[in-house]
Amino acid sequence: MALLTLLAGTSSFNAAYAERISNPVAEFSGLDKITGRITSFDVYINETVQFGALQVTPKVCYSRTENEAPRTDGFVEVDEITLDRKIRRIFTGWMFADSPGLNAVEHPIYDVWLKDCKQKSDVPPPDQRK
Repeated sequence: MALLTLLAGTSSFNAAYAERISNPVAEFSGLDKITGRITSFDVYINETVQFGALQVTPKVCYSRTENEAPRTDGFVEVDEITLDRKIRRIFTGWMFADSPGLNAVEHPIYDVWLKDCKQKSDVPPPDQRK
């Protein structure tokens, strides 16, 4: 009986894990606290986009199928360009779109959080830019 329970638990875990979708684009929102303006921007995985003095680089961005509860998460690195032009890592970790305040980047001037993961973007992929 214990073996059946173990196998049932393992198969449901594998089914849930199999439903994870890897996306090529992460959508972020950024708040400029000076102007009060919120900006949305798309970033391709392993590419870096600058928002104010911050450089945002998503490493992975996962979503789930429509059959599951929406859980969008991404592993992100954020660097700050300091006034003396040095780059300083201020965040490395997971961001969760359904809990933006949990692991958002909080900076004295800028906040950045993961909004969504997408298969396509209006921004051309890095290899198609000139």
